[in-house]
Amino acid sequence: MIPLRRLSLLAVLWALLPAAQAATLDGELEVESAFINVASGVYQLYARIKYPANDSIVVALRDGVSLSYELDCEIARERRYWFDAGLTAITLRRELSFHAVSDRYIVREQGAAEQASFPTLDAALEYLGRVDGWPILVSPQVRPATEYRVSVRARVRRGRLTDTLRVLLFWTNDWQRESEWYSWSLPR
Repeated sequence: MIPLRRLSLLAVLWALLPAAQAATLDGELEVESAFINVASGVYQLYARIKYPANDSIVVALRDGVSLSYELDCEIARERRYWFDAGLTAITLRRELSFHAVSDRYIVREQGAAEQASFPTLDAALEYLGRVDGWPILVSPQVRPATEYRVSVRARVRRGRLTDTLRVLLFWTNDWQRESEWYSWSLPR
């Protein structure tokens, strides 16, 4: 005979199993466009990213999973006869979670005190997919008459988990995806 505690735990795990088995990050993930604008000697990145949205993501967020959305930016000095020399590599990190009491999706940027609140997942993903005026470089870092390549890539991965989901999802790898690199030459 199975003790009542084990039976209760199995019932909870069984109820959460569909969220663990679903291909949660299925869908389109790509950097649709990106460019650099130079203002007062600061190189600022503007990008539009398409993140996946499906019912599995909604269920996972409502069950307590948070998702981490990252935008990697690498700038390298181009060399003709050797590997490119890395100038800088930075990452913009944001986290998406669901607040059950207010029935809203919350986006937080790492290192910032502010957060944004949205009524739908689509609205939150649209906000996450817009990067406007992110400072990535300053003029003194750039040598005149030198070619530089800018590359950006979007990533999504599982963030924080509730204790119950941590037991269920520790072995899965369905919770991380990354886009192809989107590259272009740095404007002078």
